Amino acid sequence: MMEANAETGNPTEARARLIAPAIVLVRPQLGENIGFAARAMSNFGLRDLRLVSPRDGWPNDKARAAAAVADVIVDEATVYDTVEAALQDLNFVLATTARPRGMVKEVLSPETAAPVLRARAHLQERTGVMFGAERNGLDNDSIALADAILTAPVDPEFASLSLPQAVLLFAYEWRKAEKPEGLGRVTAFDGPAQEGIAAPDARPATRAELFGLFGHLEGALDEAGFLKPPEKRPAMVRSIRNMFHRMAATDQDVRTWRGIVSALTRRPTPPRA
Repeated sequence: MMEANAETGNPTEARARLIAPAIVLVRPQLGENIGFAARAMSNFGLRDLRLVSPRDGWPNDKARAAAAVADVIVDEATVYDTVEAALQDLNFVLATTARPRGMVKEVLSPETAAPVLRARAHLQERTGVMFGAERNGLDNDSIALADAILTAPVDPEFASLSLPQAVLLFAYEWRKAEKPEGLGRVTAFDGPAQEGIAAPDARPATRAELFGLFGHLEGALDEAGFLKPPEKRPAMVRSIRNMFHRMAATDQDVRTWRGIVSALTRRPTPPRA
């Protein structure tokens, strides 16, 4: 039975207004697993499938066959050379892993993550969930690009999930996490209140904006000799990036920080004679 919507009477139209999370498969190995993941997405209303350097190339006939009636998701999947490119337009990203990897990040379960992503979707934010390759999962550099970690309450004696299982587990929680669209009273002057920090004149920064800031800041730090010795640079860079992810930067925050870096690195103008 279909659920009626108070405004439209059509639940499909109500769901269509949401910007559902992108599913980002990072270096997936087997075409069949990509297809099964697409099928899980279709079961629970997800359509945006992004692939980063699939091992066996793309397009992949085995992926299409495994997807069955969800083959349209496979056909519409977008392929990227790097993780950064796949995340460019996203405002908030989760990285799936069975362990925190020693990083200071918020950890969410699929059950707690789904309402967080739905709330952001109602604000027209773009979100995504990254899943790693079948053999080793996501590497540390990929996880460092995310805002938070997504991990399931599995048996610690056997914590490994297959790629399609992991996608299905999240997609199921996304589907069932229907919540009210807002809090409080709607007036002629404003809309319903939303949980979280109110920033009416700003929006969450996109990955592209954050990546630009990271390049600007890290270049300045290299020039200043801060990111030394060389063997410690990767860990230092990840720590700096994670600090910015934890602050949930807005587009204005990014512009302000880039202005700060520019001001600190600007050559002083010599006095006129």
